[in-house]
Amino acid sequence: MSFASKISQLSLPLLLLSFPASIPHLASAQTPSIPTASGEPLDTELLKPDSPHNGSDVVTANTISNTDLSVPSLWWAKEQFNEVGGKLINNWLAYQDEKRIDLVVNRQPWTLLDYIGRYRFITKFGAVARDNNYNIRIFNQQGERLATYTCNYSQTPAACEIKILDPFGRTSLPVTRPSLGGE
Repeated sequence: MSFASKISQLSLPLLLLSFPASIPHLASAQTPSIPTASGEPLDTELLKPDSPHNGSDVVTANTISNTDLSVPSLWWAKEQFNEVGGKLINNWLAYQDEKRIDLVVNRQPWTLLDYIGRYRFITKFGAVARDNNYNIRIFNQQGERLATYTCNYSQTPAACEIKILDPFGRTSLPVTRPSLGGE
C-alpha cells in the first residue's frame, strides 16, 4: 500500500471525527431576535385630510408644525428617495408612541418596481426610520401590506430585517441586515 493511500485512509476518519466537534460551535452562533411587524391594519381613517388625530402621537405627511420639526421627519426622505418620478409615496402615518411608521404607496408605481427597486426604496426609508428607532410597514392605498422593515433596537448596532411580500401577501425573501461593528 502506498504512502498516499494510507494518508487518505487516515484523513477521512479524522475529518469525520472533527466535523461533529464543529457543530456545537456553529449552532451557538445565534442570529439576533428581530421583532415581527405589528399586525394592526392600516388605519385609513387617519389618512383623510379632515381626520382628527386622536392625540398628538400620530404624524402624517399633512402634519405641519410651526414651532419645531416633527419626529420622525420624513419630508426630506420623501423628496430624496421617492421612486418613479416622485409618484410612489402617497402618505404616511408615524405613530410616535409605538415607534412605527406606516408608509402608503401608490399601487401602480409600486408594481413598476422590480424586487431590487423595492428593496432599495425600503432600505433608504428604513435607514431614516432606524435613525429614529422606528419600524416601517409599507401598504398600498387599499390597506394591503406590501413590505416591512423591522429592527431590534435593544442591541447595538440594531439588527434589522426587510420582508417584501408577494402579491398574495406571502413573504418572498426576508433579508436580514448584517451587523456592522462600526455603527
